[in-house]
Amino acid sequence: MTAAVPSPERARLLAKVAALVPPARLPNCVRVGVDGVDGAGKTHFADELAVALHRRGRHSPSGFWRDSFDYPRLWAEVLSPLGPGGNRRYRPAGHDLATDEVLAPPLVTAPEGAVLVLDGIFLHRDELAGAWELSVFLDVGFAETARRMAHRDGSPPDPKHPELARYVLAQRRYLDRCRPRDRADVLIDNTALDAPVLLRS
Repeated sequence: MTAAVPSPERARLLAKVAALVPPARLPNCVRVGVDGVDGAGKTHFADELAVALHRRGRHSPSGFWRDSFDYPRLWAEVLSPLGPGGNRRYRPAGHDLATDEVLAPPLVTAPEGAVLVLDGIFLHRDELAGAWELSVFLDVGFAETARRMAHRDGSPPDPKHPELARYVLAQRRYLDRCRPRDRADVLIDNTALDAPVLLRS
């Protein structure tokens, strides 16, 4: 769905967002959340943002749990260690989407000043309040996200299809209750992948 090399418009937006990432207060790290409903383009955006930050030698683990997170484990094994005063020893993966298995790879020590760019759904839930030094919400309508998921996963392209009811209803509940558009530091219309629009920063 996303070209290997971002369009000039997308590259400019990624550079703007990368510039918003606050500098780390060594030896602490910086945590950046990339939120959006399924199919919004979170993983591509997070990967591209990590590349945009790579010139500073930063590395990021990516944790994505289907439908939600194991919040206590996410805090204990990723967010707290990479947060202020943390020991920087984090677990780079926690769940295998293909097998639905819980993973427990060895802990890894992040370099001083590393930036964690973590993408996933529901990143602005109350359970993750205070988790991010910077958070991004990719705003994309359900008609477009369903079309992208159909292309990616082979699911129905109509967001009103009964097979998507669980996903759509859960996402609508999240949008209504948690207001991620309001809570995010950066709001981006990611409907046009080659020409995303920065709505607020």
